[in-house]
Amino acid sequence: MLFVLSAPSGAGKTTIAQRLLKSVENLRRVITATTRAKREGEVHEVDYIFMKKEEFLHHVERGSFLEYAEVYGNYYGTPKDQVLRNEEEGVDSLLVIDVQGAKSVKASYPESVLIFLMPPSFEELRRRLISRGYGTENLEQRLRKAEEEIACARHFDYIVVNEFIDDTVLALRNIIISHRYRVSRFLKKPEGVDSQIVNLLKEGTCGVF
Repeated sequence: MLFVLSAPSGAGKTTIAQRLLKSVENLRRVITATTRAKREGEVHEVDYIFMKKEEFLHHVERGSFLEYAEVYGNYYGTPKDQVLRNEEEGVDSLLVIDVQGAKSVKASYPESVLIFLMPPSFEELRRRLISRGYGTENLEQRLRKAEEEIACARHFDYIVVNEFIDDTVLALRNIIISHRYRVSRFLKKPEGVDSQIVNLLKEGTCGVF
């Protein structure tokens, strides 16, 4: 399955994603490709796949991305091959992308699960952005963008308020685990039952529903 985590800049999605990956087995993050400059401490192919703009656009032409978008003057894209590899290996994918990307993924993968990470208040979001060192112009730009993204949250499958990290990670973990037990998923790959039960599930007659 594809689990998509989106949030406004400063809402804490990167920190939450890191904690979530340690908390949930068989969940692998799809590493986003980007043309933005590498920040101090970031590692290529661990935090992001860093590309030159020309290389990124070449991959766009080849159809290498599940989705891509331009954000704050830089390109970001989800490599399709990572998602396909995870499917082949029976591992769920976690995509940490913006709202625009989430919409594109949902269009391509209707069964994907969209989760919006909400700040507890707009003032708290402003405080977090200021603590990151954003100047006035950049800060206001990101806050305006956040207003648009928060308005889009009603189109997601889940909204989780990120006030306390441990509570947020637990909520996301519960969402993922519950979706792993959906009937539609079980029928695609029945495990832990014999062939007779599988046949009854798929072809048996139910006299109630």
